[in-house]
Amino acid sequence: MKMTMRWFGEENDQVSLQDIKQIPGVEGVVWSLYDVPVGEEWPLEKIKKVQEQAGSYGLNIDVVESVNVHEDIKLGLPKRDYYIDNYIKTIEKLAQVGVKVICYNFMPVFDWTRTNLFEEMEDGSTALFFKNEKLQDIDPMELVNTISKNSAYTMPGWEPERLKHLADLFEQYKDVTEEDLWENLRYFLEKVIPVAKQHDIKMGIHPDDPPWSVFGLPRIITSKEKLERFLNLVDDPYNGLTLCSGSLGANPDNDVADMVRTFADRIHFAHIRNVKTYENGDFIETSHRTEDGSVDINGIVKAYHDIGFTGYARPDHGRHIWGEECRPGYGLYDRGLGVMYLWGLWDAFERTKGKVNA
Repeated sequence: MKMTMRWFGEENDQVSLQDIKQIPGVEGVVWSLYDVPVGEEWPLEKIKKVQEQAGSYGLNIDVVESVNVHEDIKLGLPKRDYYIDNYIKTIEKLAQVGVKVICYNFMPVFDWTRTNLFEEMEDGSTALFFKNEKLQDIDPMELVNTISKNSAYTMPGWEPERLKHLADLFEQYKDVTEEDLWENLRYFLEKVIPVAKQHDIKMGIHPDDPPWSVFGLPRIITSKEKLERFLNLVDDPYNGLTLCSGSLGANPDNDVADMVRTFADRIHFAHIRNVKTYENGDFIETSHRTEDGSVDINGIVKAYHDIGFTGYARPDHGRHIWGEECRPGYGLYDRGLGVMYLWGLWDAFERTKGKVNA
């Protein structure tokens, strides 16, 4: 397992590369170009700048999250080929600096959805929270404004310049079905995967977060059955998964450890985090410790160890603890604790490998 940490750049992250370098076992940063509009071709000079910044601390930039997919591609609009061509050109440039994995998603409009960025927990820490009932009553634009006002940092997936056209986007999606979205995803994959394969870059789709419809929008990457269908759209090792235990784990019916074993050779990137779920559909992000949430992190890490996982992983989100002022979900402290918890599990499995009842 190759451990990484997400980094939003020198101008857009309270976490420094020096901070990340000091976390034991972290080999690289998971990055993106957050100032490039979705759908535009990434400039090579900006890509190389990130490589130089990370490289000066001995960190690799093997994993990009995300090269986002333009809405015209998801909607199947006439201009989708233009945006797919830009995507392909970006893949070719990323190959020049040795990128190995691209994490992306195919969620309409919203990359992820929460109703509270800093929900207070019993111990005084705060975390990202999804209140199901609140989402039923809130106007989507009201949620956009709330999120933009409550974060001092750029929030990928909630870019104001894109979401200011929210009403138009909802109008465009009103007649789009899940089957339409599947077909548009297949079209995208058939164009992109051969190029990714040619340049030895593996594509890993991220599950929908949360794994069900929000605001009536179709969502299709939500369960084991849907993941299998996705992989069969283009049955190629370069068409794979970013398996996120937190996104999928928000639905208690999803057995993430079973998915790890089932899709072992198609998981290119592992997001490992915990959530506590409630019967009414609410969930809150917790520490990575298995006992603190509803997701069996211990079982998931054991599954990765059992399959001999050598891909990339990151601790994904964390709580906001010890008074840290940070990007929602991306505090340094709790994610650093998460890294050590994951390595602790992994090391224990290594030491007991081959022993009875291990």
